[in-house]
Amino acid sequence: MLARHIIAPSPAPIYSVRIMSQTDNSSIQEQDLRALEVRVEELIRACAHLKDENKTLRAQAEMLSSERDRLVETNATARTRVEAMVNKLKSLEAEP
Repeated sequence: MLARHIIAPSPAPIYSVRIMSQTDNSSIQEQDLRALEVRVEELIRACAHLKDENKTLRAQAEMLSSERDRLVETNATARTRVEAMVNKLKSLEAEP
């Protein structure tokens, strides 16, 4: 006689299902809204900080540009004076 092996089906897996109540859902929405509000406030502060920093950097750039223009003018004046002195020295050397 052949022995028959009967394999019993494995028990169905047990899933835990949590049914969210209306209060749980609204609580999560409240938390999400608070988190979003905090993030928006952080972004507003960051934007204000960047605007201030941008204003400061533009003022510095303007100041440096003005200083550069002044230095270019001073350099041109110095070059003109040095060239005049060199020409005067050359003319003095050429005199007998």
